[in-house]
This record gives sequence, C-alpha cells and structure tokens, in this order.
Amino acid sequence: MISLSPFDTLLSTLPLLVAIVIYQWKLSHCRDLIIASARMVLQLIAMGYLLALLFDYQWGLIGLAIIIFMTLVSAAIAIRPLKNRSIVHFNVAVLALFVAGSAHLLWIIVVVLKLSPWYQPQIVIPLAGMVFANGMNSLSLGAERYEAEHARNSTQAGAIAFNAAMIPQINALLAVGLVSLPGMMTGQILSGISPLEAVRYQIMVMSMIAGTSALSLLLYFKGLSHFSPLKTD
Repeated sequence: MISLSPFDTLLSTLPLLVAIVIYQWKLSHCRDLIIASARMVLQLIAMGYLLALLFDYQWGLIGLAIIIFMTLVSAAIAIRPLKNRSIVHFNVAVLALFVAGSAHLLWIIVVVLKLSPWYQPQIVIPLAGMVFANGMNSLSLGAERYEAEHARNSTQAGAIAFNAAMIPQINALLAVGLVSLPGMMTGQILSGISPLEAVRYQIMVMSMIAGTSALSLLLYFKGLSHFSPLKTD
C-alpha cells in the first residue's frame, strides 16, 4: 500500500479548499464547512492515536463503552437539523440508533464472522463506525423531513420521511459496482486482499448498513409517536 507523507496528506486536502471556496461563493458564508473540516482533521488524528492504543486491549467493557459513546454522539448529530429539537428527540434517537445498530452489529460479529472473543477492536470498531455513521445520516434526513412534513400538517409524514431518508441507501445499493467502489472494499483491495474477498465483505457491510438505517428510522418514528403528541402513520 502506498504510504502518504504529511506533505502528501496536505496536498490531498486541496479539493476540500475548493469546496470551501464554492460554499462561500454560493452562500456568502463558509464558517460551518471550515469548522467541520477542521474538526475532521483533528478528530481523525486523535482517533488514529486512540485506535493504536485501543487495539492492544481486547476488553469487552471497552468495546461496549465505545459503542455507547458512538450512539450518543451520532444521536446528537442526527437531530442537529431539527428546528424544534428537544431532549425527547435526543432520547428517542439514542434508543433507535442503539437498538438498530447494536442488533445488526451483534448479528455480524457473532453469527456471520463468529468472532471469539466477540470484541476484537480491529474488526468491531470499524464496523461499529460504519453502522452508526450511516444510521445517523439516515436518521438525520428522516427526522428533518418528518418535522417539515408535520409543519405542513401532512397525514403521511412518517411514510414520506422514511422514503426520503432511504433514498441515499437505495442509490448506494443500485450504484455499487457500476458507479462506485465503496471505501471498505477499496481499502481492502489497496491493502492487497483479493477483490472477490473484498466483494464478500462489502456485501456484508452494505446489507448491515441498509438494515440499520431502515430499523433506526422505524424505531425513531414509533418512539416519537409514543413519547410526544406528534403521531406517525
């Protein structure tokens, strides 16, 4: 695998600068994108050092703590677009993401991969990251659309929001292999793994992501109907 020097990494951020310039040109402010970009760099550097440390410890409690932390952060980010977010939205998002993400993660590591012990950080942490990140994105889209549809007094708010939130997942399933080679598959191929082996892992990951997205949306909408006066359909 080709190694990137710090200078090569710096050069690779040029497209990000292009995005910032375009963002400023179209919206006259790029503060959000600059902050997000800076956080991305700092968070990834910190995570690199943290993973190097965590990979030395195969303790189940650490794995559970990481999953809980991912759930809390992803829930907070997922409800960020809401105009009238509250602790109810956060709690329901946490519950939806934790149940959906943990169920699919458990299925993969126990039934499919048959890991023993169950917590092997080199495998569990990357898989958990993909599960909760994609569940977060789908939930964020669904929650924002659900709020907008309720503001319009739509009688089909849940169905409309669910459909809109699942569009990126359906597009990803349709485009994979024809338009895109997903990150996990690309990384495995670059590291020297057989393309066919990488394909099998990618099928596993995309199935897990689609299932997590759908279940987290369902749980979120049902949770809101139970804990708030808003009703889903």
